[in-house]
Amino acid sequence: MEEKHILEVKNLSVTFRTSQGNVAAADNVSFYINQGETFALVGESGCGKSTTARSIMGLISSPGEVSGDGIFFDGMDLSKLKKNQMAKIRGKRIGMIFQNPLDSLNPVYTIGSQITEGLMIDGTDKETAEREAVRILSEVKISDAKRRMKSYPHEISGGMRQRVMIAMMLVRNPELLIADEPTTALDVTIQAEILELMRELKEKFNTSLLLITHDFGVVADMADRVGVMYAGRLIETADVFTIFDRPAHPYTRLLMQALPTITKDEGKLVSIPGNVPNLADLGAGCHFADRCPLASPECREKTPEMQEIEPGHFCACIKTGRQGK
Repeated sequence: MEEKHILEVKNLSVTFRTSQGNVAAADNVSFYINQGETFALVGESGCGKSTTARSIMGLISSPGEVSGDGIFFDGMDLSKLKKNQMAKIRGKRIGMIFQNPLDSLNPVYTIGSQITEGLMIDGTDKETAEREAVRILSEVKISDAKRRMKSYPHEISGGMRQRVMIAMMLVRNPELLIADEPTTALDVTIQAEILELMRELKEKFNTSLLLITHDFGVVADMADRVGVMYAGRLIETADVFTIFDRPAHPYTRLLMQALPTITKDEGKLVSIPGNVPNLADLGAGCHFADRCPLASPECREKTPEMQEIEPGHFCACIKTGRQGK
């Protein structure tokens, strides 16, 4: 039986027009997420992960321009919706956890009022909304939830603020949750707790999850499938086991070699030479060519296309896929 795609992004491009030229923050990005699945979008800072996520939510504003063949959520093309139509989807059916919860939470409103606001927008009466808010705070393992309803964001720790953000998104029971670097500002112990919490709640509510991260440890722990991005392009996708066991793209391979191990006999960590190219000054061909040990003149001339190199494993590399345009 074919799995249902809750989200399908087709050839998404996001361009920002600046004084230094056009910046292609996302370039023909395509992927899908199945119902109940966790799909991790991974890559270095500035590769276009967050821009892709914000495009799905309809949060790209001027001077950004979004184009492509559609962003389909449960059969609807989100890119074609008007602002008032998208407002009914955002938060209710698609929730998003941003990188820094202190920036996302309003400092002048209590936690309780911020959680109940979305429910009341949906038509829930205040008493029921407050009951639901206490319940969801308990679900995200905040002790004495009723008392914490009266707290302000600055009165609680970073880990608790992240739990509150998760609660705010889950209280309306969205079908898709986008988590943009949800544990970046947290210490390792709290990070593990938040990830375990997200996994438990995802399974309990059967929520699909788009996880934006640069941390392969988080990917290994959370993801069902993985998409690797580089300089605005999606360059490889596969299930999480395949990505770790037999990465195909040279960039993905180098990332894997750069991961620390628990053994001491493997010498120094491998680093990737060179720098990520300036997105305002991208030439033709593969964006990774200048840093790639396998690059040839052809790589700098032809744009590699995504193609299936084994069932469910896609890669955009002329050397791997022997195809370009």
